[in-house]
Amino acid sequence: MIRPEPDSPQEDRTERARQIQAAMHEVGKRQWWLWSSAVMVTILLTLGIASFAFPGLLSQEDAKYSFELNQALRGLVGLVLLFNVYTVYQQLQIRRLQDNLADQICTMGKMEARTEEVYKLAILDPLTGLYNRRCGEQRLAEEISRSQRYGHALTVIMLDLNGLKYINDTFGHAAGDDQIKCFAGRINKAIRGSDLAVRQGGDEFLLLLPECKPEEVRHVLGRLSGIKLDLGGRTIPLTFSAGWTNYIPGESPEELLQRADDALYANKRAAKEQNELNMPAQ
Repeated sequence: MIRPEPDSPQEDRTERARQIQAAMHEVGKRQWWLWSSAVMVTILLTLGIASFAFPGLLSQEDAKYSFELNQALRGLVGLVLLFNVYTVYQQLQIRRLQDNLADQICTMGKMEARTEEVYKLAILDPLTGLYNRRCGEQRLAEEISRSQRYGHALTVIMLDLNGLKYINDTFGHAAGDDQIKCFAGRINKAIRGSDLAVRQGGDEFLLLLPECKPEEVRHVLGRLSGIKLDLGGRTIPLTFSAGWTNYIPGESPEELLQRADDALYANKRAAKEQNELNMPAQ
């Protein structure tokens, strides 16, 4: 699996998402504190107003005391109103900040989806979902470099579907696409997580198996056998030809692929000759 570099745009977007989430969490804490403060101040001011007004109601004071009490009450009411206005203003600011953050997250989500789509188009085969040829060539060069550096084994397997032309001519190209997709799905289940499956084009596939023991190649090929495809009520066996080889230190990717391709067609010719020998005489 090709992984992004540490300083890739994908990690930058992830870091930005974390920052936005932290900011929204901080906004929520601030909003809770503001509402709590507003409630507490309103309660305290109300109690203050009541403490001023209650004694005056119990005792009949002169006009001067009533006037001063009235002025004090008005001042307290003004403070309550002023604090409420400030609270409303802060709430509007917080709401605006939340809307802005929500828009940024939405935009980032759309960008992430588009980036992921472009990423898939760049490295994946649209029909099978396997890696495309360009990506396979890049990964092969990386695995060869790794093999040279650490001395690890590297095995490549070339696969070629049999009978695709017959399927296309008999059942149509949609059926041929189904055959290719079915085989690709089985390949994904047959290989390890460290391996790479590539659709070279048409009915040809390439498997890169780093640090693969010789007997494991047989296991992989065995998992690809016995596939049957249901086409128009008919069960068609899905067969393939395979050729594989191990990397020889010092050779180029092209030389390695050519040797695997030669092994594929040598095995294909041998299978064809064997079938001809097994055919009954006319």
